[in-house]
Amino acid sequence: MASQGIQMPTSTEVPDIPYGLSVFRTLPYAFILPELIFGSWVWILVAATRVLYAVSQGWVMYVAVSSFFFSLLLLMVYVFGFHRNNAGTWRLVDVIYHGITAIFYLSAAVLQASATIYCDSFISGGNIVFAACTPIFYHLNAASTFFAFLTTLLYVLHSFQSYVH
Repeated sequence: MASQGIQMPTSTEVPDIPYGLSVFRTLPYAFILPELIFGSWVWILVAATRVLYAVSQGWVMYVAVSSFFFSLLLLMVYVFGFHRNNAGTWRLVDVIYHGITAIFYLSAAVLQASATIYCDSFISGGNIVFAACTPIFYHLNAASTFFAFLTTLLYVLHSFQSYVH
């Protein structure tokens, strides 16, 4: 026998996506600003080095620049409230975009780590074969690898938090 005091929900409501400055105070949307900052550090640090592998570090630059651009665009949509008529659709866009970008950033971080390890093998051998493998460029590549993995983590957290929210 069912209890008389318990009401079953008749419809599922999608929570509203914040707009304006409240975007920066609400999870998971507060992750967008650190994603932009750390992603731009990946972009800046790779651009400051001499490229060892044009294809792999080109992919890192492509992912960093395009993710920065699209995340900034998504942030502007949320800040200016363009999403307010279709919150459910924008929530799905948010989950899919951040999930795909997390996968892209993970691949870019692994490729950047590979370029860093390759550079380190020349430095630790005692002779620097390429001018691109000086200790300063090694440290720039290592810092870029760190920020790439950190940005990957932020995109994963954002996608997961958007999915469960």
